[in-house]
Amino acid sequence: MMVTRRQEFLAGLRDTLPLVIGAVPFAIIFGALAVSNGISPIGAMGMSVFVFAGSAQFIAAGMVAQGVGVLVIIVTTLVVNLRHALYSATLAPHVKKLSQRWMLPLAFWLTDETFVVVVARYNKPDHSPYKHWYYFGSAVTMYINWQVWTLVGIVAGQSIPDMRSWGLDFALYVTFIGMLIPLIKNRPMVVATVAAGLSAVAFYNLPNKLGLFAAAVVGVIAGMIAEAMLPEKHHSPQPPLQSVEGEQNPHPPAASASPSHREGEQFSEKPMPAEVSHE
Repeated sequence: MMVTRRQEFLAGLRDTLPLVIGAVPFAIIFGALAVSNGISPIGAMGMSVFVFAGSAQFIAAGMVAQGVGVLVIIVTTLVVNLRHALYSATLAPHVKKLSQRWMLPLAFWLTDETFVVVVARYNKPDHSPYKHWYYFGSAVTMYINWQVWTLVGIVAGQSIPDMRSWGLDFALYVTFIGMLIPLIKNRPMVVATVAAGLSAVAFYNLPNKLGLFAAAVVGVIAGMIAEAMLPEKHHSPQPPLQSVEGEQNPHPPAASASPSHREGEQFSEKPMPAEVSHE
């Protein structure tokens, strides 16, 4: 059964909904923090609309409050988002045949949450030609969610002081852990995860969140080395059954017809009902 564009879009939306929970407090805190740091409500909303990068927006808002120059802010946010280069390299084989009309908005809307669900969808063995619609559904869901809750944070930040001290951003870390665990399916992935986690702790004090990018690079390298040194074991298929004479006998012999059947009577097999796809 062929999956339609609409089904792929709705599947991407549905699979992303549990992940927006972690982004909700993050967006609220950003909106409140931005206006408390002296950024106008329109400016804070504009950052979410045109930048759409949570960590980079937090850092930029803090640097604006410190009076840092525009060029330094741009370079810093670029470094913070270098991990998206790794995301893009992973998705490139799957989206390389798309037109620019698709690739430009999908690249802009790429987030950590969308990457996790989309790469899992692309790695499924089916040959749906509309998997980019799944990507689209996930990306749009995250984008709209971020705008709505940024606006809520801006409004709340003008009336509730120091919302960041509430510790609501813990939901973001819990969400990322929940996204990561199901993807750890073999030994190289375990090695990559452990290496990246230890590196993130070791490089935590690097400025401008460079530790995050360094940990990602270390994790990728460790995973590649582990994949070369610890190849996955593949079980060879069982040989087909053979008859006594040594010939292949994949099917059991059919039962002989009953002698009680009238001569000339014909029997037709009823076709099995088609299997319904639940994808």
